[in-house]
Amino acid sequence: MMSSSQAVGTDVQFGTVNKLLLLQTELQSNLVSLPSGYPENRGESNMEEVSPRTDTSTDDTEDKTQRLGRGEMMAIAASDSSDKSKEKSGDQKTLRRLAQNREAARKSRLRKKAYVQQLESSRLKLTQLEQELQRARQQGIFISSSGDQTHSMSGNGALAFDVEYARWLEEHNRQINELRAAVNSHAGDTELRTIIDNVTVQFDDIFRLKGTAAKADVFHLLSGMWTTPAERCFMWIGGFRSSELLKLLVNQLEPLTEQQLVAIYSLQQSSQQAEDALSQGMDALQQSLAETLANGSPNPSGSSGNVANYMGQMAMAMGKLGTLEGFLRQADNLRQQTLQQMHRILTTRQSARALLAINDYFCRLRALSSLWLARPRE
Repeated sequence: MMSSSQAVGTDVQFGTVNKLLLLQTELQSNLVSLPSGYPENRGESNMEEVSPRTDTSTDDTEDKTQRLGRGEMMAIAASDSSDKSKEKSGDQKTLRRLAQNREAARKSRLRKKAYVQQLESSRLKLTQLEQELQRARQQGIFISSSGDQTHSMSGNGALAFDVEYARWLEEHNRQINELRAAVNSHAGDTELRTIIDNVTVQFDDIFRLKGTAAKADVFHLLSGMWTTPAERCFMWIGGFRSSELLKLLVNQLEPLTEQQLVAIYSLQQSSQQAEDALSQGMDALQQSLAETLANGSPNPSGSSGNVANYMGQMAMAMGKLGTLEGFLRQADNLRQQTLQQMHRILTTRQSARALLAINDYFCRLRALSSLWLARPRE
């Protein structure tokens, strides 16, 4: 006979077995109710699905890596090609620049050679001109540089006058230095008067030379191109103003007697009046000449009537220009007479001091011109 404890244990075992059988039966029924295509093991299905994707992703990565590698190689090759192209282009620019520099240097050498040749030719022509002028002074004529034609001073009067004036100025400076030495050494009146007379005669020579040159080229004399720039600034009808020169001398020659002051003042007034009259005449001439040229025919190359009017107009203008020589001659006569009157008013020693003061004034003007031409330019 079983004990009660054994019976209880047997019931528990049977109960447990029954529960297990029921769970197994329920599980099988659930499996039977699932669709036929549904995977029995979800984990295995997931593994099967993930595995192909993993293989495809690996292949795509390798393809991308290969494509990136080829792209980088192509980019590097393109960069190398671009660098070589730029380098080649830079070399071509350098070669062109060098060729341009060589051509510019060659042209510069040619220009320099031509300029040197021109200077040498000008020097030779100047030497020939000086020799011809030397012969002209002896013979009273001017011989052309070609040697096959002899003509008067009017052939090249401007150049001839410039050369003659340079020689006159050199001789004038020599005489002024002689006069200065005599004054400083307190030479006698007789010696001083001899030197003063020589200087006065030399002034007469320059007026004579100007008269001859005016017949050849009066514009050259009136423009003052034979003098320095500062001298031209104060020039009046081809020379200095007598009245202004007398004002300068009054302060340089003190003490003067009352009679001398009155005489110099009177000479200054008469010189001023003569200068004003000549200036008015020059102004009237310029106005008349401008009106003659302004009223001419606008087209001289048209009909025969226009040509005749044009030629008549030019002939009238030429006639008016011819009076310029007369104005220059009168102005030089006024200057010459003023110097002569000044010597009559002053004593011998005062005349010597006056000539030195006049020379010093023009020397300062020439020095000012030299300083102006040599000034530093930015």
